[in-house]
Amino acid sequence: MDLCSRADIESLLGRHGFRFAKSLGQNFLIDGSVPMRIAEACGADETTGVLEIGPGIGPLTCQLAQRAGKVVSVELDRRLYPVLAETMAGFDNFTLVEGDIMKCDLSALVSKHFGGLRPILCANLPYNITTPLLTRCVESGLFDSLTVLIQQEVAQRICAAPGTADYGAFSLLMQYYTQPQLLFTVPNTCFLPAPKVTSAVIHCPVRKEPPVHVNSTASLWRAVRAGFAQRRKTLVNSLQSGYSLPKEILAQSIEACGLPPTIRGERLSLADYAKLADLLDEALGK
Repeated sequence: MDLCSRADIESLLGRHGFRFAKSLGQNFLIDGSVPMRIAEACGADETTGVLEIGPGIGPLTCQLAQRAGKVVSVELDRRLYPVLAETMAGFDNFTLVEGDIMKCDLSALVSKHFGGLRPILCANLPYNITTPLLTRCVESGLFDSLTVLIQQEVAQRICAAPGTADYGAFSLLMQYYTQPQLLFTVPNTCFLPAPKVTSAVIHCPVRKEPPVHVNSTASLWRAVRAGFAQRRKTLVNSLQSGYSLPKEILAQSIEACGLPPTIRGERLSLADYAKLADLLDEALGK
């Protein structure tokens, strides 16, 4: 059975009485080169434990299971459980976890299934959970890398540089914890049903050490959130949404970073925000 053949997919799903659910963001790959390239890009081998989210009928899962020491796939749609039992029957290194990944304890999941293995995340992610899931994964510190197929616009946001339209708080979060690489785009014609958007594969090796020093990561993200709270306003005005400090103190902190007084938050680099966060903490008496 070819899990990327439209005819084989329709036959498989027909046998199991499956119909696509828009609410679950289900788009199955029908181009066999895509799951192969994703599996190759993630670097899975016999020393690796792979966490996959939303396996669908298993085209990427099969590619991962051929390479990795173990593959654990979390699937929410119970209608796909018997389908995966059929398509993954030949792999004894595959485990299906039934449930919602957003409600799972990631640490417990990794500890239970990947003892002695190097944990990585590799998945064709449901679009509706991309940002919160990636945030949870990088903040958890559990994975060596994340390789995911996501909306192209989200991939561009993750890799965006300061001053560009795509640059935002999520860019800084992902770039603080990982070194994102946009690998290739995937047109909507590669999916059944075809989504309305283009997708992209992104590989994010997790950093061993943070790229900048900051006294408090909580303070860093506070400054970042405030800096992007009102993109059309100058940084000094935007910061007032997150700090109960006089405007002149905020302006002095910005000036102490070597930044012009009229700068907008979208122009600051990660290093700029780290320095600003420390200065604002000083102003707050922390």
